[in-house]
Amino acid sequence: MNNLDPSKRFTPDAVKAAAADGKADRSPRLNSIAQEVATQYRRDTMSPVMVSGVLRIVEFSLLLGSGMLFYLYNVGFLAHLGWQYPLIILLASISAVLIFEIMDGYQLQSLLRPGATIARIVVSWFATFALMAVVAFFMKVSADFSRLLFAEWFAVGLVLVVTLRLVVARFIRRWARNGRMERRAVIVGGGKAAETLIRSIEQQPFNDIRICGIFDDRDDRRSPPIVAGYPKLGTVSELLEFARIARIDMLIVSLPLTAETRVLQLLKKLWVLPVDIRLSAHSNQLQFRPRSYSYIGSVPMLDIFDKPINDWDSVAKRTFDIVFSLIGIVAFSPVMIATAIAIKLDSKGPVLFKQKRHGFNNEVIEVYKFRSMYAEQADPTARKAVTKNDPRVTRVGRFIRKTSIDELPQFFNALFGSLSLVGPRPHAVAAQSHNLLYNEVVDGYFARHKVKPGVTGWAQINGWRGEMDTDEKIRKRTEFDLYYIENWSLWIDVKILFLTPIRLLDTENAY
Repeated sequence: MNNLDPSKRFTPDAVKAAAADGKADRSPRLNSIAQEVATQYRRDTMSPVMVSGVLRIVEFSLLLGSGMLFYLYNVGFLAHLGWQYPLIILLASISAVLIFEIMDGYQLQSLLRPGATIARIVVSWFATFALMAVVAFFMKVSADFSRLLFAEWFAVGLVLVVTLRLVVARFIRRWARNGRMERRAVIVGGGKAAETLIRSIEQQPFNDIRICGIFDDRDDRRSPPIVAGYPKLGTVSELLEFARIARIDMLIVSLPLTAETRVLQLLKKLWVLPVDIRLSAHSNQLQFRPRSYSYIGSVPMLDIFDKPINDWDSVAKRTFDIVFSLIGIVAFSPVMIATAIAIKLDSKGPVLFKQKRHGFNNEVIEVYKFRSMYAEQADPTARKAVTKNDPRVTRVGRFIRKTSIDELPQFFNALFGSLSLVGPRPHAVAAQSHNLLYNEVVDGYFARHKVKPGVTGWAQINGWRGEMDTDEKIRKRTEFDLYYIENWSLWIDVKILFLTPIRLLDTENAY
């Protein structure tokens, strides 16, 4: 995997100057070099897990499709074994993918070196046919099957899989070169330990890690501005902003386990990010059971936090959002049309109200609602929360807010992807409680943004809906949101979605 090319031209003097530039302002804004590096990585990457998952589906489809074509050509649907042939071909195609999996055929190293894994592919395909023969024997139909058909399928199937692997290897190498498929990592902590870790990672053949830089709170005497060719881009506080802009996938903390206090201080700042957080165990003397570690090549890591709703879970959740958003839009279209007409007749101004709110990874998104206030008194910043009998709310507005009809346009947000149907409710960027922003009230508040915000959520069905007029309400809502993130499953999403209409009958806090 190629590493960050621009880092090679960063000199210690340039890094020091940029760091001084970043510290001129008390806010943790990025210095010029960190901003330049982060901007290079704005584009999302493809996960190796997703690529190998798609390959499994494609290989299964190729094997099943080619087997069925030979069946139709050689036997046909009218044969007396009409149903046994497709069943055997289906089971064999599934078995082949499972055996490839057992033989590590879908690991990144195997995909990058198809020539070195052809023998394993051949053995796996042989094993598939041996298993198929055993199944046919026990079904007492082996004598009735066409040997020619299965000989042709064996040869063509093998050619198809090997050819596909050669093509995929070329694409993966290209994606690795241009940064489309990689895991972007940042080293937290500098000095000798970080240098040893970086050298070890770089020596791993065919690893998918791209090191984007180093962040450390220590000064240049204790933590050099350049380590193993990588610049120290800023402090840990600045890392929060860098990770969001650069779409970082992994933070590797390069500190000894004996520095327990410092490690805990770092994790307290970093856990709000939607990334994998690993503690390097490469140079630690303490030994744990093998199951305690994950690995980058052969470099051991202790898993501290995992990115929630990742890889195939994210695909399942996105599919859930699209399907149920479309159902919701169709089911509630009469209500939405009637609401739009009522708003237009009741007061001047647009039907829809757009508000900037915090979305996934703390990014600012635009959320749609039916307008419930007089247009000239609308508050896009939500600095002043809506209260009971608020004079800014129209007659129609009071009704649609109590019944949550004003939220129905957010089905379109969920369909287009800025929201999920279920998740922590998005709050306005400038929302306040007693002149304090919500993140100033609750420590770790931004951890709510480790997943996409939702149209409805776990906090809402548990009674924490409506005005956020006390610090306790903000804390409780955040507590329930974090519980949802840590315990997410599709079943929880289904449960929340179907309980929401029932919970909406309680309108005490909705005005």
